Amino acid sequence: MRILLVLLVAASAVIRSDASANLGGVPSKRLKMQYATGPLLKFQICVSCGYRRVFEEYMRVISQRYPDIRIEGENYLPQPIYRHIASFLSVFKLVLIGLIIVGKDPFAFFGMQAPSIWQWGQENKVYACMMVFFLSNMIENQCMSTGAFEITLNDVPVWSKLESGHLPSMQQLVQILDNEMKLNVHMDSIPHHRS
Repeated sequence: MRILLVLLVAASAVIRSDASANLGGVPSKRLKMQYATGPLLKFQICVSCGYRRVFEEYMRVISQRYPDIRIEGENYLPQPIYRHIASFLSVFKLVLIGLIIVGKDPFAFFGMQAPSIWQWGQENKVYACMMVFFLSNMIENQCMSTGAFEITLNDVPVWSKLESGHLPSMQQLVQILDNEMKLNVHMDSIPHHRS
């Protein structure tokens, strides 16, 4: 009974943290859309590539320099096929580790002779489980890594690492934002004639 209670508390904590999780500590999108009216600078980044710190640094500097800009950040997801491969591998890894630990030969089920690597895995269960775990994690991470650092201002792309091949420097990003903000101010000052 205590274990069930602990599991329920842990699950509710995970659900709450997932519901409120985001990249920059900014409130959820629903709240931002209701109360904010300034330009929206949106970052789509590869979190598994380690770009989260870069995003947080850029967000800090930009929010100091342009206090009216709303900044959002989210993970840039890989193509669906790679996400499905990574999901399959995470389940397959656990099944394979379970079979190694239990010692059940899955090849006998198909009427095949077990290969020598399976026999080695049965003789060296700890090493085999570690090898399966780390190799699978390496492939999963490779499938989920996009290398993306995409920046849009009001849904207009202003920088793409996927196209340029490198991250923008802080000076480049500030220059781009200065130019975009000046252009927006200029466009807003032009009188609109209705026909």
